[in-house]
Amino acid sequence: MSKKMIQKEEVNRIGFFAKPHGIKGELSLVTDYDLFEDEADPFLFCEIDGILVPFFVESFRYKSNSVILVKLEHINNEMAAKRFINMDVYYPANRVKTPSYDEQSWEQFLGYVLAGKTQGDLGIITDVDETTINTLLRVDYRGKELLVPIADELVDAIDEKKRKIIVSLPEGILDL
Repeated sequence: MSKKMIQKEEVNRIGFFAKPHGIKGELSLVTDYDLFEDEADPFLFCEIDGILVPFFVESFRYKSNSVILVKLEHINNEMAAKRFINMDVYYPANRVKTPSYDEQSWEQFLGYVLAGKTQGDLGIITDVDETTINTLLRVDYRGKELLVPIADELVDAIDEKKRKIIVSLPEGILDL
């Protein structure tokens, strides 16, 4: 009896894993979709070496509208979870519900490269800080953390295929 491998046309890309959360193997899944709630045994797929590999979801909890903290079965520490950073996540197409909200969240761009219009690539967006009046993107800039204020009017382009945001940065922001 042969088991059929799942094909790409049977799944939808629903987001990606940004970074581990804590030390017990939890991952930040950046997605606009409402997932897992109605599933008895929730699972998802990641593409590894060109093959869609299923992973069972041990537990999950919503961090925000666009981030679900997911604990995958057999991923039990931060080191194991780090292998999933920036990995695309897929879900069976017949189980995908429409996105749960219309507003955009900057968290959906975790893992994207932030590039200045005149400065070029600055680094990868590692976190979003919405605790201040201005939303700040945390960027790994040459091994240091750079906080970049972000707003729609600063964004020149978003290239989803290359996972890159091009922005017009305020003068002197890189000198801080």
